[in-house]
Amino acid sequence: MSLRPALTTAAGAALLVVLATPAVTEATPDPNETVTTAPGATATAAPDETVTVDPTGRIAADGTVTLSGTYRCLDGTSPVFVSSTVAQNPPTLWRGISGARAVCDGAEHRWVNTGHVASGALGPGSARVKTTLVELRAQGILPLPAVRVTQEQEITLVAG
Repeated sequence: MSLRPALTTAAGAALLVVLATPAVTEATPDPNETVTTAPGATATAAPDETVTVDPTGRIAADGTVTLSGTYRCLDGTSPVFVSSTVAQNPPTLWRGISGARAVCDGAEHRWVNTGHVASGALGPGSARVKTTLVELRAQGILPLPAVRVTQEQEITLVAG
C-alpha cells in the first residue's frame, strides 16, 4: 500500500474515533450551548480558538444535510479539520455530516459540511449539532486526533 492511501485511511479512522467518542460536558453560561472535550483527549484550544454552529441547518428530501458556522484557530504543527455530527430522535445517536480541512491562521473562517444520512433518519425540526476542530498529530507511525475545541448546541433543521 502506498503512503498516501495509508495516511488517508489513518486520518479517516482517527476522525471516526473522535466522532464516536462520547463527550464530557463542561458548564458554560448559556444553557443552550455547551463546550465539550472527549474523554482522554487533551483540549489544547487557546482562548481565541473557537467554533460556532449556525442556528439553522438544511435537510433535503434525499437525506442530504448541510450544516455551517465559523471557526478560528491558531497555527498548528499538523492538519486540522472541522467535523460535524447531528443527533435528533434519539438524541444520543450521532450521525456524521462530513468534515473539511481548516485554515489555522488566527482569522475567522466559514465552514460548511454536507453529508447524506439514511432516508428518514433525520427530518425538519429541532436537532443537536456537535462541531469539533481536531488536529491529527503524529504519534509514532499513525496520526492521532487531538481535540482543539468543540461546540455542541441546539439548532433547527429546515427542509430545503
